[in-house]
Amino acid sequence: MVEPSIEIRRTAERGRSQLGWLDSRHTFSFGRYYDGSQVGFGSLRVLNEDRVTGGGGFDTHGHKDIEILSYVIEGALEHKDSAGNEGVVRAGDVQRMSAGSGIEHSEFNNSRRDPVHFMQIWIVPKVDGLPPGYEQQAFPDEVKRGQLCLIGSHDGRDGSVTIHQDIAVYSSLLDAGDHIRHPMGDGRKAWVQIIRGETSVNQTHMSTGDGAAIEGCEEISLRAVRPTELLMFDMA
Repeated sequence: MVEPSIEIRRTAERGRSQLGWLDSRHTFSFGRYYDGSQVGFGSLRVLNEDRVTGGGGFDTHGHKDIEILSYVIEGALEHKDSAGNEGVVRAGDVQRMSAGSGIEHSEFNNSRRDPVHFMQIWIVPKVDGLPPGYEQQAFPDEVKRGQLCLIGSHDGRDGSVTIHQDIAVYSSLLDAGDHIRHPMGDGRKAWVQIIRGETSVNQTHMSTGDGAAIEGCEEISLRAVRPTELLMFDMA
């Protein structure tokens, strides 16, 4: 039996990449940033907070056997891939691309002037070699306010995007004083990422950019101190 624990990854401890057009904060090891103690948590492998200047973006590049979620916070992200999928992912949207047996894609800021701010999330799939796939879904503020809104799951339930892994991804917008509880199943763990705001997570204070690895707990308690936007990953 795992002893209850919560380990905080403070925003200042994250890695950082600055490329002129890109300012990226890395919760886990990514690219040239490597920390042997931070190589993921459960099936969660990459959790980057990216800001891309107007007109900037990622040129065409390849991926294989990874589930990639893009969660847009502000602005809009333009997507094109080798499977013929293309579209614009706007604030409040969630995009899921299953790289599977192999895919190439590009991502650019859809504006020549305004920045785009988004979370780039990589999840290891249960099975390698799946056919590449793409999905996009909008989650307006009203379905996230004051509650945990399911935005990604293994079976695509409740209108969430489908992720090929035993994981449930939630988003929430909390006002100061809001308190929500999330029960945890036996043997499951969770990661909570504060996008912006200030919230107590299982009585531990967290603020903008902080993340928490949670194990062995019967439930997760979230109590907002200030208006907060967060993501939570409930995984096997």
